[in-house]
Amino acid sequence: MRFGVNYTPSAGWFHSWLDFDPTSVGKDLEAIAGLGVDHIRLMPLWPHVQPNRGLIRPRALADVVTVVDLAAEYGLDVNVDGLQGHLSSFDFVPAWLSSWHRRNMFTDPDVVTSTAHYLRRLTAAVAGRPNLLGVTVGNETNQFAAAPHPFPHPVTEEGAGVWLARLTAAIRDEARPGTLVTHAMYDAAWYDDTQPFGPAHAVEHGDETIVHSWVFNGAAQTHGGMGAGSVRHAEYLCRLAAAWHTDATRPVWLQEVGAPTNVVAEADAPDFLEATLRHVARIPELSGITWWCSHDVSRDLLDFPELEYDLGLITSDGRVKPTGERFAATIEQIRKQSHTVEQSTALILDDTVPGYRAASGPSREFYRSWLDLAGDGAGPQIVLASKAGDAELLSARGITELRRPLERP
Repeated sequence: MRFGVNYTPSAGWFHSWLDFDPTSVGKDLEAIAGLGVDHIRLMPLWPHVQPNRGLIRPRALADVVTVVDLAAEYGLDVNVDGLQGHLSSFDFVPAWLSSWHRRNMFTDPDVVTSTAHYLRRLTAAVAGRPNLLGVTVGNETNQFAAAPHPFPHPVTEEGAGVWLARLTAAIRDEARPGTLVTHAMYDAAWYDDTQPFGPAHAVEHGDETIVHSWVFNGAAQTHGGMGAGSVRHAEYLCRLAAAWHTDATRPVWLQEVGAPTNVVAEADAPDFLEATLRHVARIPELSGITWWCSHDVSRDLLDFPELEYDLGLITSDGRVKPTGERFAATIEQIRKQSHTVEQSTALILDDTVPGYRAASGPSREFYRSWLDLAGDGAGPQIVLASKAGDAELLSARGITELRRPLERP
């Protein structure tokens, strides 16, 4: 299992791409490597690399390559994201997609062609690096597709699939064999029936199923910051994602998970981190955990939601925080002794009725039933009702017992 962090530069946050300083990046990567991780997720800003639909800046691509090479010096593999897109409540969309030039990023033929070209160029720039782990289409791009985004780019479920197929293919055009090709969505894909990007897209496109788990989505509000429903949410969401797999061997990557201090007390954050890691590490098909994030956002930067200033494992001035110390100690222990548990029991989610995505949400009865079945042990697998009769798939997943959600008075 891989363990890594989402790299947030200590100086200038992601705005540092505008004023790139390899020395500062090197110090950050040295500190990150000191935590014992094996990879980082790297996120260049899309408008910085492609400020015009016809211009992809060679200098920006070279800066990305420099970071990949610097990471190699510290023994770190790198996953590069393309469309940023959306980061920490801010949108970074090129000027050629906004205001007077606004076009639909998912459906406009010229936009999609140019976006695919950008991803090919980005992939080609890093493709030959031996420490390249993979390339992801972008960060939570589905948040642009529907509410609550204030200015969504509407797309149908079918259109979302067409868009993903086109962009993952663009990456594959330039990627070397063995390079992971993925795409990432925020959890509305699993919990919101109105979100056009859904579970099927997560499992049908890319080489691994990507999960982003955040307990400010109702989990902590319902179960308490340190309640089982919070510290086990990442484990549950990874199990929920795997329910849509048609290939029992397909991996799940927990690409984002963090300890948000708006719902988890700061003093509890190290314990929340450790419990989350230990629970989710029991899933055999989990390929990796990438914590959000490496460094805190500096207080010199304004207008971030309060929680964003305290998500790092390392302060913006380079001090390893209690969460960073706990992260390093926990992943070292998990590596020394396997935590994976084969789970033969599965809970049935009825996907044949309207509203089944919302019904699986963190405040709903299905999740409570899952927690009840989990008890103090590994959480059960999840099976869709539409697949409950597929004996071959159940056997491949090691499932021998099916349970239905508990009904409460």
